[in-house]
Amino acid sequence: MIIQAESGVVEGLLKNNFWLEISNGIISNIQDGKNESADKTVAGILIPGFVDIHCHGGGGSYFSSTDPEDIDRVIEAHKKHGTTSMLASLVSEPIQKLIEQIERLNPYIGTSAVKGIHLEGPYLSHARCGAHDPALLRTPSVKELQRLLDAGQGNISMVTLAPELEGALDAIDFLVEEGVVVALGHTEASAHIALQAIDYGATLITHYTNGMPKLGNDSGTISEVALADDRLSLELILDGAHIKKEDTEEILALAAHRSILVTDAISAAGAGDGNYHIGQLDVEVKNGIARLAGNKSLAGSTLTMDRAFLAIHKEFKISIEDSVNSSSALPAGEIGMGNVGEIAVGMKADLLELTKTGEVVVIHS
Repeated sequence: MIIQAESGVVEGLLKNNFWLEISNGIISNIQDGKNESADKTVAGILIPGFVDIHCHGGGGSYFSSTDPEDIDRVIEAHKKHGTTSMLASLVSEPIQKLIEQIERLNPYIGTSAVKGIHLEGPYLSHARCGAHDPALLRTPSVKELQRLLDAGQGNISMVTLAPELEGALDAIDFLVEEGVVVALGHTEASAHIALQAIDYGATLITHYTNGMPKLGNDSGTISEVALADDRLSLELILDGAHIKKEDTEEILALAAHRSILVTDAISAAGAGDGNYHIGQLDVEVKNGIARLAGNKSLAGSTLTMDRAFLAIHKEFKISIEDSVNSSSALPAGEIGMGNVGEIAVGMKADLLELTKTGEVVVIHS
């Protein structure tokens, strides 16, 4: 298949008037100019499929479900909105239940849009538990982490933990050695502890400014360290509720090049308002905002990656190249997903079009 494009983001740069050839789902050739044999013409901007490294559910279902059809439903719900690669995120659960969820997800890795598993907990701060059941939170141990990694058979790509917990630095050291990305989140870590965790190999902040001190309150917090330290990438949930507009503007002014768009989507994404759950906790979704029924804390989001992309590019005026980096290339590279997240020869032909009317459309190649 040959696609003619008026413009597109190729290898991270905006390119005009080119065509690309797709063979067996892989981009095999990219050339300047016009190809008279093109099977499809893209009048908007050709961009790579979105990569969401923090997603719990969608379409009314969760990745933690015991029903394989539910897992398929999540994948399809987000694929409609341009997500072509993703991590399946799991919330805090008893260890044995978490192992069972991991084992159910294993067959999907490499055979679907799911490229790995993200464990968000249970090694989180009680003070910053958010939508995680505080009764399930615990301190990490290498022995327990080994059980989880064994269950994952190499499929656990990322673990979120609070670095101030007892045993956390040893856990970070172990996970990094095992090739797992360590994200810091649901934490009250001081600047000193945050810097220690980065030195031990943590490279990411889970939903930056959420589940941690807000910006501007105290210079000695993990939030201030994360904004200043180029060794960290920052997950951003750009749904208009998770981060204040002025904070988003500050973050993007200083760290757009290391900002990663995520959804942190729960089952309600693509399913509308109503009553849902996350783990064993009840969630109410009203006007697209998910909150715990009990204390009204934010409980994930109903965001999809196309909305996040349009927010960073259109609302916050980030260049198309940097927006693509945040939605595709950087998250894929952070996790080491291989041949996804970019338009280049040898990459998977996961392609979207940003139309001239400002919509994101999936290109079926």
